[in-house]
Amino acid sequence: MILVLAALFLAAPASADEVSSGAAKALLAKYPSVLPKLQHNLFGAPIYLDSFENKGTAEVDMYGVFNHPFHQVKDALAVPANWCDITSLHINIKACTAKQSGGTWQVTMYSGRKYYQPPGDAYPLKLAFRVVAQQPDYLSVALQGDQGPLRTKDHRIRLEAVPLDDGKSFIHFSYSYRTGTMATMAIKSYFATIARDKVGFSTVAGQDGRPTLVTGVRGAVERNAVRYYLALECFLDALQVPEKERFERRISEWYDMTARYPRQLKELEKNEYLTNKRRELQNQLALKKAAGAGPVAGKNNEES
Repeated sequence: MILVLAALFLAAPASADEVSSGAAKALLAKYPSVLPKLQHNLFGAPIYLDSFENKGTAEVDMYGVFNHPFHQVKDALAVPANWCDITSLHINIKACTAKQSGGTWQVTMYSGRKYYQPPGDAYPLKLAFRVVAQQPDYLSVALQGDQGPLRTKDHRIRLEAVPLDDGKSFIHFSYSYRTGTMATMAIKSYFATIARDKVGFSTVAGQDGRPTLVTGVRGAVERNAVRYYLALECFLDALQVPEKERFERRISEWYDMTARYPRQLKELEKNEYLTNKRRELQNQLALKKAAGAGPVAGKNNEES
């Protein structure tokens, strides 16, 4: 009987806490292996990026160190509304709302062009927000949506964080989406014409065999992942100043951080970006105020 009970105990599924503990250990175990890449890379910052494109799916994994204690990271990034203040720093996000319905949070990002647009002219990318785990030594949050602009599908954003010994936090951020047949054709046409000079951060072998920066969909996903990653860092940095100063701190710092990589990320001059974001903030506040009035109709828009 004792042997039977022991077998049943060993076969029992792991609890949520055990799964989270395992995930925390796995992420922390990743840190030593990527540390050399965090110390020496093209970003000039503790950031490591890896990406792939396969059968219509493009995905980026980023690892990095934030100079913020884990408790601050955990408390801030587990709040759905804070993700609107984060993602709206992205040059293509025109506004963002977070709304709870039936116990489920939905974050809607209005995705548009690099220039100023009201949210009604942007695509409402609806993402279900979920705190996967929130433990004393581990945070995991996920945002996912079925449909995106230009008929893209399966948009996924995932963030994991664990504490480091020196009062900093180790971050794993991933971003991906899938393109169907029609979306692939449209996107390939876009990157073959208007966006033919746009590049990402990874290097691949060029036609002559020499290393060259990745282009196309993979390059686009890398650019967007870096923009979101830097927005996370800017949001946390701004928590150090009084609340009334945080918005201006975020938008100014985000621009300056992205300006370090002009070939990949520069689209506008700083003055225009700041002016656009101030106008977009007013639109976002209006959407928040009218949250019960229903969604704003949107249109498909290309990446900047």
